[in-house]
Amino acid sequence: MASQLSGKRAPFSPSDFPQHSRERLGSVGPGSTLTRAPAATPLSGGTGIRLLRAGPSSQSCHCPESRPVAAASRRAMVMTPKPRRLEPRSPRGRDRSLMPRTLDGQITLEKTPSYFVTREAPGRIHGMSPDTKLIVVVRNPVTRAISDYAQTLSKTPGLPSFRALAFRHGLGPVDTAWSAVRIGLYAQHLTNWLRLFPLSRFLFVSGERLVSDPAGEVGRVQDFLGLKRVVTDKHFYFNATKGFPCLKKAQGGSRPRCLGKSKGRPHPRVPEAVVRRLRDFYRPFNRRFYQMTGQDFGWD
Repeated sequence: MASQLSGKRAPFSPSDFPQHSRERLGSVGPGSTLTRAPAATPLSGGTGIRLLRAGPSSQSCHCPESRPVAAASRRAMVMTPKPRRLEPRSPRGRDRSLMPRTLDGQITLEKTPSYFVTREAPGRIHGMSPDTKLIVVVRNPVTRAISDYAQTLSKTPGLPSFRALAFRHGLGPVDTAWSAVRIGLYAQHLTNWLRLFPLSRFLFVSGERLVSDPAGEVGRVQDFLGLKRVVTDKHFYFNATKGFPCLKKAQGGSRPRCLGKSKGRPHPRVPEAVVRRLRDFYRPFNRRFYQMTGQDFGWD
């Protein structure tokens, strides 16, 4: 998704679904039944999930390593192979066939950042599994936009300034055609999902609290998925160099797991006047999002 930030583009399409790897926790035992039944889908972007930069990825870092959760609750997390492409008119059952086979009692976790902002995604996921639980990790949309820009700038040094991309002609109204800005309109994207899924199927995770209180937010995720709270404060420590919490290995294993080298990079300097304009722009959308979710994320 970051590669799209260097210019303006049309709304997301099925071709925006990238490849990803597959991880499986747990094993097949005697009498186990294998099915293709996804149980949880984090929506994120930046974020998994990467709807916000540096937030969803930290959560996806915690989930695959939480083997104690699988052992204590007799459930395992199964990270799915990402669908190659969500084809517009694929046969019914095609999406389900892309999921890994899972055991009774396992939780299948499919994480694709662009799902939340892709118009076709709710219908496709609902058609595959209407009982899917949806985890949405969100961050202050202004900070998220700047972080997205920093990610792209690191790969494209000649990129125009943040101001030039965020405002039409660099001076006019906020340019919602730029994906870094458009993705932060969370209320609009959520409206698309609520046409098919009730609010009770969603868990909204704060990207800021994933950094300041990772155990608390991961605890909410465990509750939402019906897992015993095994991942606690003792599993985390703060890495001052990166500015993010790291996850300790279970049973005193090898090195702890921290976010990748692309996380925690310094943000470019953005004029305060630009930040103020974006805050003013997002404020009504943020308040609408608070009302829709019943949560005040404290971005205003």
